[in-house]
Amino acid sequence: MRSGLIAQKLGMTRVFADDGGQVPVTVLKVDNCQVVAQKTEERDGYNAVQLGVGSAKPNRVTKAMRGHFAKANVVPKARLAEFRVDADALVDVGAQISVAHFVPGQHVDVSGTSKGKGFAGAMKRHNFGGLRASHGVSISHRSHGSTGQCQDPGKVFKGKKMAGHMGDARVTTQNLKVVANDEERGLVLLSGSVPGPKTGWVLISDAVKKAMPEDLPFPAAVVATEEPAVEEPEAEEEVVEEVAAEEAATEAAADDNQAEADAAADDENKDA
Repeated sequence: MRSGLIAQKLGMTRVFADDGGQVPVTVLKVDNCQVVAQKTEERDGYNAVQLGVGSAKPNRVTKAMRGHFAKANVVPKARLAEFRVDADALVDVGAQISVAHFVPGQHVDVSGTSKGKGFAGAMKRHNFGGLRASHGVSISHRSHGSTGQCQDPGKVFKGKKMAGHMGDARVTTQNLKVVANDEERGLVLLSGSVPGPKTGWVLISDAVKKAMPEDLPFPAAVVATEEPAVEEPEAEEEVVEEVAAEEAATEAAADDNQAEADAAADDENKDA
């Protein structure tokens, strides 16, 4: 089980397939997704990685969280999330995961918070059919009908489908196909719709009901950091020769300066 990614929903567009057909896709952006912490079986009782994405102003982050980010040597993040992984799929703290973590053609599950739609009736919220639209129903055409029983048990059971707050709930859309990814801009294109509004945060993970491709990066597609170039030390003989030449030049210059000073002093004595 691999780690997932935290992404921000940008909106929807379309791409053209090889046969000329149009594929509606949702565009998700992954902005500098880094590993902030690790959870291990020995210390925490389970294996997981904590990821952070985006950036936040330091004065908007609590002192405890500033210390948490400083320990990982990463900038304060706008969003944090934890992904359960296998013991051999742990990623080093501070490593940055790219969108190449998911390859085109594979299926993923996306979790997010759906749009809040306020108070809604039973027909809109639960797709009820309503009552008869003919005589005798009066003004109760869109009501949900009976909700309870008689004296026994004399109550409404919990979970009964009724009117109430619609949306603003945790939703997971399964088996979305990865159409393409753009590593330079950090974009992932998924076929279909993703829960939540634009600019909303979602979690992308490998699909649990689909087989994973064999060419998936494991444990993750980590962005390679450029190491500073180290200058090779010069040979010891060359260093000694350069130092000797510099000392000789310095002594010659000092002798020239002394000779000029002596000549000037002799001229002054003759004039006197």
